[in-house]
Amino acid sequence: MSTLIIHGGKKLKGEVKIAGMKNAATPILAATLLAKEKCIISNVPDIIDVRVMVDILKSLGSDIEFNNNVVTVNPGKLDLSTLNEDLVKKLRSSILILGPLLAILGKVSIPEPGGCIIGKRPIDTHLFGFEKLGAKTEQKDKKIILTSNGLVGADIILPEFSVTATENLIMAACLAKGRTIIRLAAFEPHVEDLVLFLNKMGAKIKMELRNTIIIDGVKELTGTEHKVIPDSIEVGTFAVAALATGSKITLKGVEHNHLDAVYSLLEHIGATLEKNDDSLTIYAKDGLKAFKLQALPFPGFPTDLQAPFGVLATQCEGISLIHDPMYEGRLGHIRELEKMGAYAVICDLHRVAVSGITSLIGTTIKGLDLRAGATLVIAGLVASGKTIVQGVENLDRGYENFDERLKLLGADIERVNE
Repeated sequence: MSTLIIHGGKKLKGEVKIAGMKNAATPILAATLLAKEKCIISNVPDIIDVRVMVDILKSLGSDIEFNNNVVTVNPGKLDLSTLNEDLVKKLRSSILILGPLLAILGKVSIPEPGGCIIGKRPIDTHLFGFEKLGAKTEQKDKKIILTSNGLVGADIILPEFSVTATENLIMAACLAKGRTIIRLAAFEPHVEDLVLFLNKMGAKIKMELRNTIIIDGVKELTGTEHKVIPDSIEVGTFAVAALATGSKITLKGVEHNHLDAVYSLLEHIGATLEKNDDSLTIYAKDGLKAFKLQALPFPGFPTDLQAPFGVLATQCEGISLIHDPMYEGRLGHIRELEKMGAYAVICDLHRVAVSGITSLIGTTIKGLDLRAGATLVIAGLVASGKTIVQGVENLDRGYENFDERLKLLGADIERVNE
């Protein structure tokens, strides 16, 4: 357990390196279960979720080393009986081992995964897709049980744009007999990164127009080397920190093509964006204005950034409306912001109106999930006086050394370990 103590009101200045994407690293690690040879993955963020995924793979028999943001995986003999079920229960993205294990073993049983408390996240779409590939599925005693006598390619129309279901089905279909077509597939950048990784291993996957993914099954996959893409959610988070504190910072190692919706909204709010090859300098020449935000599947605005933009709304003139239709529990940070003096009206489980400009005042607050944790740290940077942010373990799940990188930019922030 850790707590952050922040003395707000400081301007940020300097450069920060963007880490590898959490949401790309975890499915790519899961995909190494399919490999017959060594895989070397670089630019892997050293965060709790990655560490837990590595330990889950180790418990299944993989030989893994993780040093200096490089993960080296040597395949071992997979043994489902040694799976660390307690770790599976802690990590939502542990659901991603279903596809590879089903493809290799033909039978898999795991506990229902855990993760952030941001609302119900059913796995119906995963099970629907596995059944189309010929598997039998069952949920019993809080366990997910899949069996198959051999997966066979199928034409699958997903009932929703589910990222993890798309990733799971891609991995399962790589070793299925024949061709699989996934329609209405999620096309997030980390899905594309997973496809690139699998194709390097010998998979035959094509991403086509109208959110269609075509997979021709192969007999086996080899090893490869791969570099994880930069984390576009980190880019948006640091951009919000700069604007909310009236600062100017430069972000290094940015993939601009993944950020169209974010850049568009930032410019509407009043940000100046100076883009170079892989860097972004962000600041505001004048005041910030209110905005409307709706979270959507890629290339729309990412749900993982609606919380940070909620604190930015307190520093924008006017009333901002934020709508996240994906999860009904993702507005918990609003109550914490209200403790600091924010004025907001939660219209329903998915919508909130935030009024600005508001002077936030430091107090004790708690980050209940990963993105809310980053949001409340930014609120502490904005607020006058001292802010104590509890629940930092949630922040550490997805941001590598977030507080230390903020300190390098000039933030007055201290971590206290309990």
